[in-house]
Amino acid sequence: MAEKFPRDRFDEIPDDLTRVGAHRAPRPRGRAWIAVGWAALATVLLVGAGIFGLSLVNGSISFHGAGTSASRTASTTPTPTATPTPTIVPTVNPALTVNVLNGTSREGLAGTVGDVLTKAGWKVGALANADKTDLAETIVYYGDPANQAAALGVAQSLPGATIQQSTAFSDTGADITVVVGANYAG
Repeated sequence: MAEKFPRDRFDEIPDDLTRVGAHRAPRPRGRAWIAVGWAALATVLLVGAGIFGLSLVNGSISFHGAGTSASRTASTTPTPTATPTPTIVPTVNPALTVNVLNGTSREGLAGTVGDVLTKAGWKVGALANADKTDLAETIVYYGDPANQAAALGVAQSLPGATIQQSTAFSDTGADITVVVGANYAG
């Protein structure tokens, strides 16, 4: 026979309690929607914080897609504004060295161009033939952006010459290199 214990306060459980197992009641209906609501609220807050953070970084917020297509077209077309472009004045700087390369088949053209540049006030360095002898244009190359005005000055001394920034001739020891093409009429 089973031993009988004296009754105590834990033996009396009210009938209206719906506890199951280790004092667990069944989950109330609709409780899953609470988790969905919290997730939606967290998503909205995170998206809002992200948009606010991007507006601080970019300085503006733009929502495309709202309104009619006519208003969208009108709002997305930027109005052109005039941007001032700096004017570079051609200069002659006798402190810079100018190398001259003949890019044509005409004999002695590098020397002729070197004489023209010396008369214009330039310090002429090396005179030589270029690797190619079929170049069409005369181009003044400069490596340092600070020498752009001087390159314009050299090009002004040679009718038909254009300038171009390039580091292709940086190992020659000259600040500016002129490659004479067939369009040189001097």
